[in-house]
Amino acid sequence: MPLNKDFLMGFLSGTVVGAVGYRLYEQNSGQLQNLIQQAPQFNFPANKAEPTLEELALQKERLEDLIAEREASCK
Repeated sequence: MPLNKDFLMGFLSGTVVGAVGYRLYEQNSGQLQNLIQQAPQFNFPANKAEPTLEELALQKERLEDLIAEREASCK
């Protein structure tokens, strides 16, 4: 199969986009780690298939509090 111009342009474009994306990831890895660490953690028991209604209500309250904090900080 001979390599044609479209294939080579696509390959080159993909390589450039991948390299730029990787460089941006490396430059901003500290910010990404902070976002991951600040993300809410949902700790459901490992031995249960489904959380209880009380656990769901607590998670709901926590999410509502986080949403209210974010909305207040954006205003």
